[in-house]
Amino acid sequence: MEEDDIYTKDGTIDYKGNPANKKETGTWRACPFIIGNECCERLAYYGMSSNLVIYMKHILNQSSATATKNNSDWSGTCYTTPLIGAFLADAYFGRYWTIAIFSIIYVIGMTLLALSASVPGIKPRCYAKDDCDPTEAQSAVFFVALYLVALGTGGIKPCVSTYGADQFDDTDEGEKKHKGSFFNWFYFSINVGALIASSVLVYVQMNWSWGWGFGIPAIAMAIAVVSFFSGTRLYRYQKPGGSPFTRLFRVIVASIRKYKTKVPADKALLYEIANDDESNIKGSRNIEHTKDFSFFDKAAVETETDNVKDSINPWRLCTVTQVEELKSIIRLLPIWATGIIFAAVYSQMSNLFVLQGDQMNKFVGHSTFEIPSASLSVFDTLSVIFWVPIYDKIIMPSARKITGYKHGLTQLQRMGIGLIISVFAMVSAAVLELVRLDMVRRHNSYDVKEVPISVFWQVPQYFLIGCAEVFTFIGQLEFFYQEAPDAMRSLCSALSLTTVALGNYLSSLLVTITMSITTRNGKPGWIPDNLNYGHIDYFFWVLAVMSVLNVGAFFFISKWYTYKTPLGTLR
Repeated sequence: MEEDDIYTKDGTIDYKGNPANKKETGTWRACPFIIGNECCERLAYYGMSSNLVIYMKHILNQSSATATKNNSDWSGTCYTTPLIGAFLADAYFGRYWTIAIFSIIYVIGMTLLALSASVPGIKPRCYAKDDCDPTEAQSAVFFVALYLVALGTGGIKPCVSTYGADQFDDTDEGEKKHKGSFFNWFYFSINVGALIASSVLVYVQMNWSWGWGFGIPAIAMAIAVVSFFSGTRLYRYQKPGGSPFTRLFRVIVASIRKYKTKVPADKALLYEIANDDESNIKGSRNIEHTKDFSFFDKAAVETETDNVKDSINPWRLCTVTQVEELKSIIRLLPIWATGIIFAAVYSQMSNLFVLQGDQMNKFVGHSTFEIPSASLSVFDTLSVIFWVPIYDKIIMPSARKITGYKHGLTQLQRMGIGLIISVFAMVSAAVLELVRLDMVRRHNSYDVKEVPISVFWQVPQYFLIGCAEVFTFIGQLEFFYQEAPDAMRSLCSALSLTTVALGNYLSSLLVTITMSITTRNGKPGWIPDNLNYGHIDYFFWVLAVMSVLNVGAFFFISKWYTYKTPLGTLR
């Protein structure tokens, strides 16, 4: 990008070589390539991850608790690495090149994973179905591939949704009104990919081969890369604003250095660079001063010692916009924290729900067709695909008539509804396990591999989580994008994704604590290899209670939160 490239007011840039007229770039004409990339990437991710706990248990010969813990740890890492990608995108590369670079790392990881399950010598030797004996080297290759994929996701997850939203100009009312719908349809595309993964690919893994089961996702990821590059000339580009972490630390350091300095009553006296709403941060507009967290305003108070050799010392004097960036992050953190327990509930779909279904009758009716337990996640996907258009076309317009808000429900209201629904998902899972264990006791069938109760009784718990996703996860995507400072949108998107990481780590920690306590004195514990001897229903009840407490905390915090754009202006 060069100096004569043309920027819009929201910090985006038309690619050099296109007409300067912004009608030639961005909006929905650019989004199909971004959404296509996300659809294929999610197909690759879920095609690999949906059945991963089964692969770890039966092919890598791990116990139920170990497989669950390893799967949760890896999933958590996939949602932690976005902090790396977001930092690089906001500070140095921009979202376009960050997505491009990390997508290539992703393809390499997926290819190595496919090889680890198909090439003799690398793949574990199996003597019969579910009877394998992997070497340490074979397990190491598998985990290297797995964590390369986790690194690859780090540059994609925080950037793709925000990059798509960047294609709509916030200063253009005609474009801005489409941004909310973009997030809905973006999440819809995620679940189209997940639908194919949890149905077709899981079946291939369980009934054909793991090599093809991982190979097809690798091919899908390659298609995702092609889709993304195909839209290059239509994209609007975000100019990197420099290291967001450095700017935040400068405000903290400057505030502490000036802790004795008095903030003037007239906030117009605070230091700011006036330049037609453009701040000194590349790709960012000035942010108006707010009254919260006034201690940090000290960083914007000019004193005689702020200048060094006729230039401003950035570790002693910061602009109001820099101060407000820090305040924005602080305001987001309590809302962010309430997403962790919801993510722990969500993570059960690829962990205990799969193991629970694995010990139920998986035949369809009286036929000989057996459905893999991981394929039940298709009902979560179908739920999302069902609820997204319902929300976009029915719920949002109906709510708009009642509330007067442009989007019908505020983002926090939407997230809160999803948190409530997630409680019922855990209750549903716990009740089903109670019924399943009661059948085991009545028929004394503890050592039977499959209890004669249909796996399709799991559908309600999957469907409820899908419904909760539409409200909480999509609301979260939009909320963190809308409330983020211009030059920190990738970082804030990554911040929202870390709730999923911490939710997985929380699930892993709960499993570790649970097994440590419940296996004392020779007891099998709540999550043994044979769940007929366990009590995962207790584990589900624990998550249900934690979710109820989390809902209460969320509503308390929501009342305290002040939106960046006052709600009155949304009418």
